[in-house]
Amino acid sequence: MPSGLTIGEFATLTHLSVRTLRRYHEAGLLEPATVDPFTGYRYYTPDQIPTAQVIHRLRQLDVPLAEVETVLGTDDPHERAEVIEGHLQRLEAELERTRAAVLSLRRLLRPTPADLPVELRTVRGRAVAAINGHVRLEDSLLWYDSAMTELDATFPPAERTGPPGGQYANELFTHGVGTMTVFRPVRAPHPNGRIEVVDLPPADLAIAVHAGPHDDIDVTYGRLGAWVVEHALTVDGPIHEVYRVGPRDTADPAEWRTEIGWPVFRLAAAVEPQLRS
Repeated sequence: MPSGLTIGEFATLTHLSVRTLRRYHEAGLLEPATVDPFTGYRYYTPDQIPTAQVIHRLRQLDVPLAEVETVLGTDDPHERAEVIEGHLQRLEAELERTRAAVLSLRRLLRPTPADLPVELRTVRGRAVAAINGHVRLEDSLLWYDSAMTELDATFPPAERTGPPGGQYANELFTHGVGTMTVFRPVRAPHPNGRIEVVDLPPADLAIAVHAGPHDDIDVTYGRLGAWVVEHALTVDGPIHEVYRVGPRDTADPAEWRTEIGWPVFRLAAAVEPQLRS
């Protein structure tokens, strides 16, 4: 008679169901120590318990079977750690996306305040130090952070004359890839590396301020867009953002303030400068 733990006993010791153990066996992740050739019964040994528990923990984290095999199949602890760390980073990113979606939905369901203050403002033309790039939307945050780091390193606080900003082509949002321009107003803009001197043209903008973290900034975009459709004529041109208070100013996201500027064509000079939806 084969020696070892029956699949039922092994299931009890590892808190894994018999069905799960059979699935691990079929996937080649955890094969029984022996299989009775006549009855087909599976038998395990006590030293297989830690392996079963490792598999269980990895699968609880939704680690793909192929990566579980990599973790189990290598004796290199650094390689195992890299595989697991890579998956944990993907899980954290997914959790962040979920949190942002929940925040946006809550704001849509319970808008506060119900009306969005919108200001019509004429922005003068000016020369700024800027970095341009053709960027995919999913890469935009990393690209922005890299560009701003380069601008900050080239122009220290004493040379800056205003908060940083950005201009984003409509295609970035409509097609998922488009031109991004990140800039800083400085006393004497000059080229350096990726940095170039860009002349920003004057523009008439409908401006709303997004308060707080950027997770639900799309909600403010939507409300500003609805206001523009109702009150003004839109014109072709990039969306303007100015980061009055941002991550480089404070680590508290509740303090962040982002101006969103929607290019418009002003129909009448008599329009009040401060309007509400």
